[in-house]
Parts: sequence; C-alpha cells; structure tokens
Amino acid sequence: MTDRPVRVAVYGTGRFAQATHLPNLSRIDGAEITALCDINETALSEAAAQFGVARTYSDAHEMLETEQPDALWSIVPAFARTDVEIAAAERGIQLFSEKPQALEMALAKRIDAAVRKGGVISTVGFRERYRPIFQEARRLLEDKRVVHVRFQQISHNVKPAASDRTEWSHQVEKGGVRFFDWGVHATDYTRFMTGQDVHSSQAYLYHPDEYHTPLSSSFHYQLSAGATATLTFIESDPTGPGEEPYFKIYFDGGRLAVFGYERIELNDEVVYEADPFDPWFAQDRTFVEAVRSNNPGLLQSDYHDGLKSLAPILAGWESARRDGACVDVEKFIEEA
Repeated sequence: MTDRPVRVAVYGTGRFAQATHLPNLSRIDGAEITALCDINETALSEAAAQFGVARTYSDAHEMLETEQPDALWSIVPAFARTDVEIAAAERGIQLFSEKPQALEMALAKRIDAAVRKGGVISTVGFRERYRPIFQEARRLLEDKRVVHVRFQQISHNVKPAASDRTEWSHQVEKGGVRFFDWGVHATDYTRFMTGQDVHSSQAYLYHPDEYHTPLSSSFHYQLSAGATATLTFIESDPTGPGEEPYFKIYFDGGRLAVFGYERIELNDEVVYEADPFDPWFAQDRTFVEAVRSNNPGLLQSDYHDGLKSLAPILAGWESARRDGACVDVEKFIEEA
C-alpha cells in the first residue's frame, strides 16, 4: 500500500468526529477519506461539506460493500454499535474503534472474534497511551511495587431530571455517564502505567431521582499483581479538583502523581513537565502508518487488549446493579 493513500471510511460524523478524527485524517499524508456514514443527515452533510468528501451514506453496510475501504474509523457511540465492525473485519478492512467499544460485553467479544479471525489490524481509541506524560509515568513505575492507584474526576452535574432528556448523553442506559465514558480511559491508563490488569471489580453509584445521571460513582479494583485501585467520579462540584492530580499511584516507598496532562510529581518533587501534545493526531497518524506498512507493532494496543479495559467498567456497572457484589472480571468476560 506504499504507492497509494490508505482509503478511509468514517462511520459516525458527529461533533466529536468533526473535532478530532476527521480533521486529523484530512491532514495526514498517506490517508484519504473516501466516504462518510451517519444516520443523522445534518451531521453527515456538515462533515461532508467541511472536509470535502463527496460520497456519503446512511447505511454503513452499504458503504463498506460499495466503497471497499482499506480502513474503517468507527466513531459512533457505544449504544449505536451493532455488527458494522464485524462486517468490516470479515471483509478484511482494518479497524479503528473509538472507546467505549460497546454497551454489552457479548457484542465486544463478537467484534473481537471477527477481528482476530479476519486477521485485520485493529486498535481502540485509548489515545493517552501515545501521550508522553503517561509513557514517562509508566517508565518511572517500572521498577516499583505498586500498592494502590487512585483516579478521580470531579465536575458539576448539569443533568437535572427536569431538563430535556433527548440527548443520548443524558441517558444512563445509553452510556451517557462519566464513569462509562471516562472510566474505560482511567482503567486503560491504570493498566498501561502499572502493567497490571484488573482481576475483580466492584462499584457503587449515588443517583438521586432528581438527576438523569449519578452524582457520584465509585469503582474498586483488585489488580492482577495484588494492588488495589479506586476510580471516583464526583459530579457535585463546579470548581473541579483544584490542584489534586488525576492519578495518584502509591508504591512501596513512595507515591507518583500525574497532574492532568501537565506534570508528574514523585514524592512531591516535580520530575516531569509536559510539552503540548495532541494524542488524537498521534494515534490517528500511527494507525494510518500501521495500515500502510502492514505493521501492527507500531500501535500501543489492539482491539483484543481493549477488552481488558472495557470489561472492568461493565463488570463494575453490573456490580452496582447487584448492590456492590464483587465481580470476577475474567469470568465476566468468559460468560458474556
């Protein structure tokens, strides 16, 4: 494929796609957006006009069959995922799947099986693995015995039940909750930095009736080497976390803190300050190059690995439905 651009079809052309993947793909040498698909005619026509794409579809299966792209960027929300990615993998189309990959573990497993059977190059949109600050945190923890990982996201809930609920992002059952959208991120970067997977998952939600989505969500993990982890999403404070780090990782003998995307502190001493970096562009460019050169080794992870970041959140969600019962993540994946 070195003598021509990678032909890209994009499934999902909403605000997120128009702000990230579409502008990225339009300026990556060696990539050509050949077709767009969305059931929302307004979003589809806006994206087509903005990025100069002539061929548009409302049916993703028709797009895959007609266009025969080299790669599919699947950017639809998790609740909208069906068998489109499976159809792409069965046709030998390389797959970029945004996170979260699915609302149900069974569907994610079916997609994974098709990807592996088709032998296609794949990845999931865990973009922060490409950000140097997380790579540096991983390096700093390589020789440490991790004891506990604490992640927190503090924000303000602007979704009172009296407001309009037409947006999917206001609907828990469609995944419109921070613990689902950002929880898979936090789980993935916990895995990436520590080198451990999640063994078991437990969660509790505080969801008053007057809000569409929870005011607090607390996930508790045991990691594969014995460490513990907590992911906390608090949606009652409009001022945010202040100077609190996103991640604080305790190890035998000290602690490492990742402050947003700005700096790392080791035992309260600044040891790394980050330069501006666009992880969305880095991941999109790397996937194009992986497809062009037929080299999946360029990627930080594949679809199969991404299951290990999705499953703990879905297992925790199931735990919350069962009053905090602890869920074995491996069994949760196997039995889905």
